Amino acid sequence: MEDCQNNQSRATSLPLAGTRVLELGHNIMGPACGQILADLGAEVYKVERPGRGDDTRHLKGFGAGFFLCFNRNKKSLAIDLKSEQGKELLLRLVERVDVLIENFAPGTVDRLGIGAEVCRRRNPGLIFCSLKGFMPGPYAHRMALDEVVQMMGGLAHMTGPTGKPMRAGASVTDILSGAMGAIGILAALLQRQQSGQGQIVQASLFESVAYLMGQHMAGAAVTGEEPPPMPERGRTWSVYELFATRDGHQVFIGITSDRHWRRFCETFGFRDWLADERLATNQGRIEARELLLPELQRRLADLNRAELMALAEQAAIPFAAVNTPVDLWDDPHLNGSGGLDEVSLPAGGRVKLPKLPLRLDGRGFALRLQPPRVGEGAGDILQLAGLDRTEIASLVRAGVLAVSPRPDQPLREET
Repeated sequence: MEDCQNNQSRATSLPLAGTRVLELGHNIMGPACGQILADLGAEVYKVERPGRGDDTRHLKGFGAGFFLCFNRNKKSLAIDLKSEQGKELLLRLVERVDVLIENFAPGTVDRLGIGAEVCRRRNPGLIFCSLKGFMPGPYAHRMALDEVVQMMGGLAHMTGPTGKPMRAGASVTDILSGAMGAIGILAALLQRQQSGQGQIVQASLFESVAYLMGQHMAGAAVTGEEPPPMPERGRTWSVYELFATRDGHQVFIGITSDRHWRRFCETFGFRDWLADERLATNQGRIEARELLLPELQRRLADLNRAELMALAEQAAIPFAAVNTPVDLWDDPHLNGSGGLDEVSLPAGGRVKLPKLPLRLDGRGFALRLQPPRVGEGAGDILQLAGLDRTEIASLVRAGVLAVSPRPDQPLREET
């Protein structure tokens, strides 16, 4: 009970405290958008099916962690939207919220009778955020996935190498699109303070990946040359490489200025290179790479990873160990800076996952609610919308609604 009270106290001091959100989100894009708002203090209700809930609760393999990762700080509202009673219940709830997020397939919310125009008639102040594969235009009817738009938008090509387009190693387009939706929602909330009116916010996968590719499009216009994939990019810096260590690891080192080079040589004891005028400038080192790089690889291979990283830090040059995602659980900085929170696993136990990478006045945004069970926490908004407990129980018996009371807020049928 004390933890619950502490969580409630923290929630009331957050930027979006008092903002209510219905999230009709699935997979990553919609839930990522909703999670950002939830982390910032909004009261987010994840709308999912009674019984089974969101499909991401049951994914295996690569997708096994989707639900766990993108649904903290939310409550679950399990409604059968295909039933007339479920649709009417949702519209009744729409009257009580500030924001609705949906990332269903094109045309789905209109077909269900809960599209933007219907919802905004019930609540003119509603901000209706629609997250899709494409903005309105020739592709708007298409289904899209993160990997699809990475191929279409040039990201897979740039990840390369040539002839072997490769998706990025995380769902970057889904997450970026969700973040863009959250930015749009925040802007619309700010405008509503002045106008009193809600509006439709749109964000999309394809346009988000195009936004990422803007730097390469601009570069092609400036140079007149199409940029090669990143593994084959031209040399801007003389040393910008992975180096193998004595104990079988890899460390990346980037030397991006002549000052870096001098500190590197002094710290690592390579004073013979400081006396070589050919290596005094970045351009000179680029021209001497065929001789310099193999020798540098040989010298650094005498060091183990810890030794190499300690010297690189002493030299104050950019460096990084090549880590895997699970290495981040024990990362000294993430743990020391409070960048991880412990999230409960469905089968028991806990895992440390990254917090929202944002601070306001030095304050981060912590875990307040664990990812919910199906229907957990729904009683709050149902009662706010005027449903008494007898009516809730009737909808549960009809299969329209599923409610799983939180331990601190038991929901009992009135007698």
